[in-house]
Amino acid sequence: MTGQQWYVVHTHPQGEKRAELNLQRQGFKAYFPRYLRKRRHARRVDLVTRPLFPRYLFVALDLDRDRWRAIQSTYGVSNLVSAGDRPLAISDAVVEEIRARPVP
Repeated sequence: MTGQQWYVVHTHPQGEKRAELNLQRQGFKAYFPRYLRKRRHARRVDLVTRPLFPRYLFVALDLDRDRWRAIQSTYGVSNLVSAGDRPLAISDAVVEEIRARPVP
């Protein structure tokens, strides 16, 4: 396989933001999809952002070029979703469809 593809990263509980930030600091292209949710508390309604897929985010990698094994030891990351010793790629169309929805 050549070229960048999207892969799924499984994060620690409530560690999506930390994982996204640390992946970006290492030079990886990470995408953490969120949505807006109404929260009611003490007669007040707020809009808060919530993870679209709790404990998961996406990272774009070229397995032949990038040092993708470093992702396994990134703060906030539990592991890459893999089959055997290689991460499983997902379709670009899936990520593009998620990105096309309204952003919070």
